[in-house]
Amino acid sequence: MNIKELRQERLRWMGWKNIAPLREALKSLEEGSWDVELDDAVTVKGKAPANIEETARLMMPWRKGPFKLFDTYIDSEWRSNVKYNLLRKYFNLKDKRVADIGCNNGYYLFRMLKDKPKSLVGFDPSPLFKTQFDFINHFVKSDIVYELLGVEHLEFYEEKFDTIFCLGVLYHRSDPVGMLKSLYKGLDKEGEVFLDTFYIEGDDEMCLYPESTYSKIPNIYFVPTVKALRNWCLRAGFSSFEVLESSKTESSEQRKTSWIEGESLENFLDENDSSRTVEGYPAPARVYVKLIKGKR
Repeated sequence: MNIKELRQERLRWMGWKNIAPLREALKSLEEGSWDVELDDAVTVKGKAPANIEETARLMMPWRKGPFKLFDTYIDSEWRSNVKYNLLRKYFNLKDKRVADIGCNNGYYLFRMLKDKPKSLVGFDPSPLFKTQFDFINHFVKSDIVYELLGVEHLEFYEEKFDTIFCLGVLYHRSDPVGMLKSLYKGLDKEGEVFLDTFYIEGDDEMCLYPESTYSKIPNIYFVPTVKALRNWCLRAGFSSFEVLESSKTESSEQRKTSWIEGESLENFLDENDSSRTVEGYPAPARVYVKLIKGKR
């Protein structure tokens, strides 16, 4: 696979009729120098250029965040600081080559700048999310590289990584072990992966396979028990599987705001029993694990 050719091909996606007006809005933003704070809300302070909120609204829906650009607070559907702060105590990225697979608009990557990694690369084949990233990065002015590529391209990428984050992606793949193998191949020797995925309770090595949707999401394939997830990771080649945290998704973390379109968590759960999805499955819960590449 020729990554350079693929990269050029996908840049043409920016000309799609729903994306081109957003790219034009980006070009019209004033240049300047601003103060940036990389805390729960990625915050930009200073003299505000014109039309900040109007430009941000053009780029809806905002799934990950929050961001505070001058007087405009982008209250994203996910309070991504909850997940980031939960994981933060488990990693040290200083001088490491770091990738974020399924990086969305780059919220986690912006937060990671504080750790002073050697490099930061985001992978996500979405021209909308790339445009949101470019909008935020216009003010942050980071050296983060954003690739319109997916996890399947990792093994062909020009460099290997010391640390890979893959948060909320695995359940979207119809071949989870194949995806884990791609993560493995993207690591340098003895590299590490921080992974989170939906899971179900149980002592057996088994998975839920939804008939059509799970929590109203159509592209959810396998929701494993932790034991089944461990088996997937070991079969993919990882030498170590460590459970870091687990949590049930709550409305304090995911909810409908004025910055998204459509429904959110409250619409995905049974209105009479929040422990079940509207389809009758166990409500979304996540397990966070750390994987190590190396000899067993």
